[in-house]
Amino acid sequence: MKKYLIVGLGNIGPEYVGTRHNIGFMVADRLVEACGGSFTSCRYGDMAKVKVKNCELMVLKPSTFMNLSGVAVRYWMNKEKLPLENLLVVVDDLALPFGAIRMRSGGSDAGHNGLKNIASELGTQSYARLRFGIGNDFPRGGQIDWVLGKFPPEEVQQLPAREDVAVDAIKAYALSGLAFAMTHYNNK
Repeated sequence: MKKYLIVGLGNIGPEYVGTRHNIGFMVADRLVEACGGSFTSCRYGDMAKVKVKNCELMVLKPSTFMNLSGVAVRYWMNKEKLPLENLLVVVDDLALPFGAIRMRSGGSDAGHNGLKNIASELGTQSYARLRFGIGNDFPRGGQIDWVLGKFPPEEVQQLPAREDVAVDAIKAYALSGLAFAMTHYNNK
């Protein structure tokens, strides 16, 4: 059985629930719910192990806070002896419009501290990521407030459908590979 580590990035604590920066956690929750699983506390976060056909998905929500996400990722990659191509990180992205999904095989961290720390801990930028658009309709200098702000009501209504697309993309990645998932889900 193929095994994958799916990491949803976010910050722990009630003050971060429902914020744009926590979309990785929200997609992870949606994925585990869709697969009939549940999270348990483990080293460096909450983990759920779910099956999608012939694949086991280890879904991790790190408890290290965003800026130290790489510590949790490195630990679980080593513990499970997973190759880099079996890692997918779900992350918020300011450069994409709200709800847009873009999967990539690598690339820069684009100033995202979670991705920066993962690259630092793994020693490479070459790992798959699913970028979930949070938009960038903020005034100059307002990036932190935007990222740590909550989704407005009209976006909250649209979130479940957009999260479902992300969940389908993650399943496609595990079952058919990154190239297939990119072709079928980028810009959907």
